[in-house]
Amino acid sequence: MPKIDEAERLYKLTEYERPLWQKGLAVCGMDEVGRGPLAGPVVTCCLIMPPEPLIEGVNDSKKLSEKKREKLYEEIENAALAIGFGVCGEDVIDEINILNATKRAFIAAYKDMGVQADHALIDAVKGLDLPCEQLPLIHGDALSYSIACASIMAKVKRDRFMIRMDELYPGYGFAKNKGYGTAEHIAALKEKGPCPIHRRSFIKNFISD
Repeated sequence: MPKIDEAERLYKLTEYERPLWQKGLAVCGMDEVGRGPLAGPVVTCCLIMPPEPLIEGVNDSKKLSEKKREKLYEEIENAALAIGFGVCGEDVIDEINILNATKRAFIAAYKDMGVQADHALIDAVKGLDLPCEQLPLIHGDALSYSIACASIMAKVKRDRFMIRMDELYPGYGFAKNKGYGTAEHIAALKEKGPCPIHRRSFIKNFISD
C-alpha cells in the first residue's frame, strides 16, 4: 500500500475546517484526555488554529509517541491563534460524574481561550453550553485537524501533571500509567490503598471500604 503524502493527509484532515475557513469563520477544535483513568483530572483543550501553514505530523494524539507529542505541543502552542485549557479534578468527577465533569472542563477551556469562535468542532461530546455553532464528531481527533491539535495539547498537559503526581504520590506508577488502570496500578492500589488524587467512584471495585 503506497504511503499517503503528508500534504495530502493534512488536506484530508482539514475536511471539516476548510468550508468554514473559506467563509472566514473562526473554528475552534476541542478535545479531552482522561475520562477513563482511576486517578487524576480530566483535562480539556480548546484552540483556534490558522488555516495555514498546517503543522506536519499532527494526528490523533494516541497515534503519536510521547517524544513526537512533546515536539508538536511546542509547535501548536506557537502557532495557535488562541488556546485555552480546562481541568476538573477527582473531587468534581466523583461529585457530578465523569461526563458532566468533562462538559464542565470543555466550557472552562472555551472560556480560558479568551476569544469567541464562530464554530466548534468537538470530539464526541454533544450539547455544550457554548456561544457558537457546534459539531460533535465521533473519533474527531482522527478526523479533524483542529481536534487533533487539541488532543495533543490536552494529552501533554495531563501527562506532565501525572508525572509530577508520581513524585508526590510514589508507588502507583503514575509517571508510566498516567493514572489508567494497568495491572501494576491496580495491584499497588490494593496494597497501598488510594491516594488523594484517586477517583473514589472509579476505584470502588478494587478496594474495600
